[in-house]
Amino acid sequence: MLKEVRVRNAPSPTGFLHIGGIRTFLYNYLFARKNNGKYILRIEDTDQARLVAGSLENIVQSLADLGISADEGPYWDNGLKTRGDKGPYVQSERLDLYKKYAQELVDKKFAYYCFCSAKRLEELRNDQEAKKFPPKYDKRCLNLSPDEIAKKISSNESHVIRLNVQPDQMIEFHDLVYGDIKISSNEIDDQILLKSDGFPTYHLAVVVDDYLMQISHVIRANEWIPSTPKHILLYKAFGWDLPEFVHLPPILSKKTGKKLAKREGDVAVAAFLEKGYLPAAIINFLALLGWNPKTEQEIFSLTELVNEFSFDKLHKSGAIFDLDKLDWFNSVYIRKLKIDELLVLCLPYLIKAGIKIDRYPKNFIQKILTLEQERLKKLSEIGDRVKYFFQEQDYEPQLLIWKKTDKQTILKNLNSLQKFLQSLPEQKFAEDALEQEIKKFLEEKNIRTGEALWPLRVALTGLEASPGPFEIMDAFGILPDGKEIILQRINKAIEKLF
Repeated sequence: MLKEVRVRNAPSPTGFLHIGGIRTFLYNYLFARKNNGKYILRIEDTDQARLVAGSLENIVQSLADLGISADEGPYWDNGLKTRGDKGPYVQSERLDLYKKYAQELVDKKFAYYCFCSAKRLEELRNDQEAKKFPPKYDKRCLNLSPDEIAKKISSNESHVIRLNVQPDQMIEFHDLVYGDIKISSNEIDDQILLKSDGFPTYHLAVVVDDYLMQISHVIRANEWIPSTPKHILLYKAFGWDLPEFVHLPPILSKKTGKKLAKREGDVAVAAFLEKGYLPAAIINFLALLGWNPKTEQEIFSLTELVNEFSFDKLHKSGAIFDLDKLDWFNSVYIRKLKIDELLVLCLPYLIKAGIKIDRYPKNFIQKILTLEQERLKKLSEIGDRVKYFFQEQDYEPQLLIWKKTDKQTILKNLNSLQKFLQSLPEQKFAEDALEQEIKKFLEEKNIRTGEALWPLRVALTGLEASPGPFEIMDAFGILPDGKEIILQRINKAIEKLF
């Protein structure tokens, strides 16, 4: 009978969730769903000095926003909640368990008490560096007698518990991405397992928690490969079966070529969502960073990603985080939205831009969003892109000039257009026929299209790039005073050219 697939992510609440780190969460989620398994979220908060208020909530809510909430552990449902029967899922609530298992290791001689002071450890490290030796603990406290240990403990002398690594062992394991890996125990330090404050280090806690929560596959960043032999030694010391190990290639900065760092710009997941990147686009983009589905297809729904996902399609080399590519994915997903969906998503950005949405007909707002939908890379752009509909934009007169046309020709054409539009009934401004009416007029007057429509568009928008003048006038035509607005803007353009 196949073992149930149970995978986990175990972030530390020491800051907001990093966009690059989300890929690890996603791959765990996809693998669990592909194999009808369980996806667990566990919080590693043993480094109490680095905890950041609000980061736990940020992690859990960000996962919910992206649609990859855990089956067990903390989850977000109008607040922070927990589900599952293998908790607690927060390490600081599991301290008695770690103490129990650390003591078991001491009793089995796989670990030992260490009473060395910070000063002595610093001196040892400085001496090793001076001799160009790798920094490792020298096992001094391993040789303490039981009586000496008992006396120090009864005197409340500060101490830690260290892993007792035996020399000259070859530790081997198979990684589902990187294959067979061997590391000599001579390269492994006697790692601290339990700190003097009673909190475990990552190495003890991760092994104990993964075992008790029946984790079948450990899927994590490849920076943890050097630590895996320490964990294997612990599994063997306890007599526990090993999980499968899957180490993921790094995500690299396009700018530096190095691992994407938290300090490199605004890389929090929440920040990307606030800028108007759609969750589905983020998921699609991240899934393809280091994973090749062996197809020309690039746009995948979450269900399609689940169906396609497997470890044999993962790359060993790092993947470049290309923001331009993310923008492309996002633009594709924005174009797929129905106009009512786009309206709901854009409302916060329109309001933030100072646009009084409630003063305008819904079909007017929908119309202008339709004009920009094909051009949007992220939703946060919408305010700047459509503000000319709500307030006149200042611009230099030179912008009205089409290529090498002289100013007098442009002025003459705008005057002609203004008089022609003035003569049209208001209902014409909300009809598709307006485009044909204007083109017919230009042809009759022998006016070159570019020399009329370029300054007309600039007069309406004040921008160098925007939708075409017919689309803009069609939108304005929805408003009761649409014709008046159009004529006023053409008039101001004429005044600029005098």
